[in-house]
This record gives sequence, C-alpha cells and structure tokens, in this order.
Amino acid sequence: MNKDLSLITIIVVVVILLTQSIYLFMDARKHSHNYWLWGIVGLIQAPMPTLFYLIFVRKIFQRNKPKKGDSYNDDCYD
Repeated sequence: MNKDLSLITIIVVVVILLTQSIYLFMDARKHSHNYWLWGIVGLIQAPMPTLFYLIFVRKIFQRNKPKKGDSYNDDCYD
C-alpha cells in the first residue's frame, strides 16, 4: 500500500464514490434515463459525473418554459 494514502482517506473516497453512484442510479431510474450507465460512471470519479448528469441529462439550469395551459400564455383578448 502506498504510504501517501492513509486508510481514512481511502475510506472517505470510497464513501463519496458509492454515495454518488447510488444517487445517480436511483435518480436516473426514477426519471427513466440509462440508470446502469450513470451508476457505473458514478463509481469512476467525483464530482464530474453528477454535474454532467444534472446539467445535460436532467437540464436543471434550463429556463422554465410556459406550459400550454398557463393563463398568461393564452391568446384570448378581452
């Protein structure tokens, strides 16, 4: 074992990667995305897979577009 890495550091890294992987797997499964891919990618490194998932797959930073039935989007004139 490398002397530069302590046992505590390895345990913390493993916990972070497992937590990230479980979150990506469960959330992608809930939203019908490719959940096995995101679960495996989450085990490789942190935090880039989570950021990519949230930005490109879930599109959390996208503007809220008005829905079809919203009152301020109606074309009726009084």
